[in-house]
Amino acid sequence: MKLRHPRLIALAAFCAAWLVRVWIGSVRIRVFSPDGRRHPVDVTQERFLYLFWHEVLLLPTTQRTKIKILISQHADGELIARACKHLGFGVVRGSTTRGGIAALLGLAHAVRTSHLLITPDGPRGPRRRLQAGAIMLASVTGVPIVPFGGACVSAWRAGSWDRMLLPYPWTTACAVAGRPIRVPPRLDREGIERYRRIVEDAMHRATEAAEHWAQTGQYPKAAYREDSGLRKSA
Repeated sequence: MKLRHPRLIALAAFCAAWLVRVWIGSVRIRVFSPDGRRHPVDVTQERFLYLFWHEVLLLPTTQRTKIKILISQHADGELIARACKHLGFGVVRGSTTRGGIAALLGLAHAVRTSHLLITPDGPRGPRRRLQAGAIMLASVTGVPIVPFGGACVSAWRAGSWDRMLLPYPWTTACAVAGRPIRVPPRLDREGIERYRRIVEDAMHRATEAAEHWAQTGQYPKAAYREDSGLRKSA
């Protein structure tokens, strides 16, 4: 049943945010970054466009820095947007299918003072298929993309289209940041598709690295070099 009354939406959003804060707050987050940076970096130094697959959207909620999230305008978007605000995130509404131009303009303005976070296969998939909107945004703004992969040592998988990852309480979550990717300005269709594939491949490699790390406890050499100045945070 979809919530439509504003007061019910507000109450549900507050409760959802409280539950996520308590639940994810029990999860230990470990991050590896091949370029040696500790993400998210200080926004006064540099801004990034962080990409996460929709299925691991709960993991970034542990961050307490200036990040704005793109939330789609689908039916449940208002509830999600309100919950994100309770969690301390800024919100820009829109998607590649509804409100796309408005969202692009809003994100281009937001990136002047904030990191951006996008789930490029959302809100409805296909799962782990990167849509071109993130590439267009990076091309217009000049903000580098940091592709992320995430996994958990122990978790449930929801039956939704994205197989949402739901960490067990007190488990360990592993996140892998790929190297920043700069997208050139004024790309044509072929250029956008080329970089879409480049970034999508980087996200797949980061995800495989995170899943290998969570399963074995060992950082996978096949994905990134272990001697490249990796930095861990917990």
